Amino acid sequence: MWQYLTDSFNWSGPEGITARIFQHIWYTVAALGLATAIALPVGLWIGHTRRGAFLAINTGNAARALPSLGLLMLAVLITDQIGFLPVLIALVALGIPPILTSTYAGLSGVDPATIDAARGMGMTGREILTKVEIPIALPLIISGLRGATLQIVSTATIAALVSLGGLGRYVVDGLKLRDFPQMFTGALLVALLAIALDLLFALVGRLTVSKGLRVD
Repeated sequence: MWQYLTDSFNWSGPEGITARIFQHIWYTVAALGLATAIALPVGLWIGHTRRGAFLAINTGNAARALPSLGLLMLAVLITDQIGFLPVLIALVALGIPPILTSTYAGLSGVDPATIDAARGMGMTGREILTKVEIPIALPLIISGLRGATLQIVSTATIAALVSLGGLGRYVVDGLKLRDFPQMFTGALLVALLAIALDLLFALVGRLTVSKGLRVD
């Protein structure tokens, strides 16, 4: 594995490690962005209004039980194509539950007395949401984003099963060729990328969450 990693040939070109890392990051960012765009507003709405919580949360929890590979194959059959779209569908479905449940839990955990005090100061519903509930719920919201990111980045290796790139290419090709150094390299790089993204979210949380709400 060390020889594979230190060979400059393996780092260059469209199939080199550098290109594969950026492909893997792109799959992760695209899926996380779409999952956030879907789950965050829904989580904020049900957390603020307390409406539809049972259906939304239980649907999200049920989605956690879906096997990623099975979901990918189902997406391939539904879209009738092999490419980025089925992978995106599978990864988004994986990222929605942790974001949705954490966002709802964060807002529903806000002390009702705090909300009543904000309402007594003349704040509108929108102002209470943006200036009171979201700042207090931010640690849990970021926690949900971190969890979704780790699940997506580790599962994005399935892109290689439908002839796409990413770090999963090394695992799939290495298994096919019985090239174990290549397989281990792919697995190691996925783990390191997951750690790097987790540390990035930890930094974002430290910079954005109020000191009074942080657990250092």
